[in-house]
Amino acid sequence: MKKPKRIFKIVTGIIIFLTLPSLLFFGFLHLKYNEDLPTGIQGEQADALAYKMLDALDYEAYKETNYIEWTFKKRHHFSWDKANNICDVFWKEYKVTLDLNNPSKSKAFVHSFKTESDIAQPLIDKAEKYFNNDSFWLVAPYKVFDKGVERRLVKTEDNKEALLVTYTSGGSTPGDSYLWLLDDNGKPIAFKMWTSILPIDGLEASWSDWTTTESGAQLPTFHKLLVLGLEIDDVKGMK
Repeated sequence: MKKPKRIFKIVTGIIIFLTLPSLLFFGFLHLKYNEDLPTGIQGEQADALAYKMLDALDYEAYKETNYIEWTFKKRHHFSWDKANNICDVFWKEYKVTLDLNNPSKSKAFVHSFKTESDIAQPLIDKAEKYFNNDSFWLVAPYKVFDKGVERRLVKTEDNKEALLVTYTSGGSTPGDSYLWLLDDNGKPIAFKMWTSILPIDGLEASWSDWTTTESGAQLPTFHKLLVLGLEIDDVKGMK
């Protein structure tokens, strides 16, 4: 009987050893960073701040950008025909051509060969999730007037104006909210996130290292989230 008890103690000790530091670290992060979703006022003032942000980023140039290409975290590559809303998504040995207006026309490829087997739809679904997430980190500021988006003006602790944006529909995680922090000209410098996929509310990510593409659209190439860096490489935008 002693041997099973000894094994149980060893296994229990290993589990505690591996999980306790993670739990303590998560608890520290939760206490330090967790914030309640701020309240704000909808209406003309919120919309005016949203327009100021779009003007700072030259929204007209973005609207006239017909093609955008980028690589997210060196894992997923995208070639987005924005004018026709069709995007080729590449990762590992897979390629999916997403028809974002007519999802039934999307196609999946393995090693450059089109597949219509049972794996086709899961690949298409995965590519759509990649696109929804990875494109958001690239073009989120331009989406503040999308259908189903609510905008609120928020006063921060230092009495500056910030823009709270809530996506009530669309994308992979409807209901998420983002508080845009802006410089004096209205250009984003960071946002705070209240999302279903993050265990801590109000985490802040930078919006920095902007590049101006050939089309004139301004797009970010890097985000800092806590100690993590989200790299966006090979960014191109053309008319």
